[in-house]
Amino acid sequence: MKWKLKPQPDADHIIKLASVLNADRVSATLLLQRGVTDFDSAKDFFRPSLTLLHDPFLMKDMDKGVERVLKAIEEKEKILVYGDYDVDGTTSVALFYSYLKSVGAEAGYYIPDRYGEGYGISFKGIDFAKENGYSLVVSLDCGIKANEKIDYANGKGVDFIICDHHLPGDEIPKAYAVLDPKRKDCLYPYKELSGCGVGFKLAQAIQQTLKKPFEELKSYMDLVAISIAADIVPVTGENRVLCYFGLQEVNKMLRPGIKALYQLNNLKKELTVTDLVFVIAPRINAAGRIDHAMRAAELLLSDNIAEAEKFAGGINQTNTNRKEIDQGMTAQALEMIDSDLELINKKTTVIYNESWHKGVVGIVASRLIEKYYRPTIVLTKSDGVLTGSARSVKNFDVHSAIEACSDLLEQFGGHRHAAGLTMKPENFETFVIRFEEEVSKTITEDDLIPEIDVDAKIHFNEISPRFFSILKQFAPHGPGNMTPVFVTDNIMDTGWARVVGNNHLKLELYQPDNPTIKFNAIAFDKGDFLPFFQKKLPLNVCYTVAENHYNGNTSLQLVVRDIQLS
Repeated sequence: MKWKLKPQPDADHIIKLASVLNADRVSATLLLQRGVTDFDSAKDFFRPSLTLLHDPFLMKDMDKGVERVLKAIEEKEKILVYGDYDVDGTTSVALFYSYLKSVGAEAGYYIPDRYGEGYGISFKGIDFAKENGYSLVVSLDCGIKANEKIDYANGKGVDFIICDHHLPGDEIPKAYAVLDPKRKDCLYPYKELSGCGVGFKLAQAIQQTLKKPFEELKSYMDLVAISIAADIVPVTGENRVLCYFGLQEVNKMLRPGIKALYQLNNLKKELTVTDLVFVIAPRINAAGRIDHAMRAAELLLSDNIAEAEKFAGGINQTNTNRKEIDQGMTAQALEMIDSDLELINKKTTVIYNESWHKGVVGIVASRLIEKYYRPTIVLTKSDGVLTGSARSVKNFDVHSAIEACSDLLEQFGGHRHAAGLTMKPENFETFVIRFEEEVSKTITEDDLIPEIDVDAKIHFNEISPRFFSILKQFAPHGPGNMTPVFVTDNIMDTGWARVVGNNHLKLELYQPDNPTIKFNAIAFDKGDFLPFFQKKLPLNVCYTVAENHYNGNTSLQLVVRDIQLS
């Protein structure tokens, strides 16, 4: 892996900010890298305030969306809350449906079947709305490219309010209102909301119009935090505020569904964004991948712990099944690539197996990037077409490369680093060639080497309990505010280096020029480096700083990300 040191702030700026905040050099450096330049911005960063949330009416079409929802409530129209089948979509549905019920709306909810209907707004979903007397549909985390579907709904007299956060196409759908901060004509100050975040802003706008207190919305912010963590949107600006307060709500365990998942997985501590990403989100996601995402919505909407425990048990088992399918598909995919020299030497991976599970192809694509580190598409067959997921490497926009091949596709959409696509089987071979050509035009050899962003080079004598107490306040972490990563050069092990568990290194590290300062360290999957430490070769270490809790004692520990010879 290559280590890329982030741009380092001007030394005078570091000294000035450190003085103003009574902080150390490294903390001031980290803050400046995150756009914190003075006392006031530091206060906003370390102590987020709900007053930092933007006025929802700054979003294009928000006034129209609020007016239509309130008209529906007043005239007792039935409102259908329609969401995508992933975590962002199901949390959106749970949030907006429960909010509508709280303000007296007659509402229902609908999540499309991944296999029977596919991604986003479906003709079947529109027919369901019409047949069941829903005259207004609020779609969440989907719809921004559903032009044909919206035209169909308009023809049936079903109004749509679209709440989305994906990139729009050339033409905005002709819905009653389209809320998407990524619209070119939308002046909303923050562009990176999750789909659930956009739904929250609509609820906030309705709440303001009804002159009801904002405090009543705080109980929904746990769902927004889960969506932010799961959808890997930037944890900056408004998202950081939403995530900060949302985590507080998560840890109050007021939502029986989250409490049931917490207890079922034997979690014993306050949940962090990492826990949401790796424990809570995969289980919510598994319902839509293997079973039906309505199970996830039912879990999140459950209002008693006994019912929630039943739903959580089912979802937990579904996640176990998902893992087994994932492992089998990944093994097949690795074998397919390793046995094909032509595939190995490409700048892209595009593979297809008609027997693969549609709900797991995105996970497999991510696994392949971990090994081969290049833009990857994994496809399977469903209803006579090839459908799948794309994942990308850090510095490459896979969505744009797919868009350049859109004449070969039936449907596509997504983000810079992740996308979904559908094509006719006869277009597969041509797509493989074209996609490789498109990617090769702009990707560099450097882009194909995994990269670790390093915040700062530091000495061990700069790591102290006070320093770590400041570091902890940089949370919640995520894109735009990742856990700080450090490099220290010329380190050695005291002689205690050993391999533990599944090829992990347990170390006690020091710098020869200051041997009295030592830190325990763990280097996951780095057992092969043991001989270098045993030979007392000077090494450079890339790591994060964490707390280690053992036998009732707490100490600082370095979590090693990578090791290089000095």
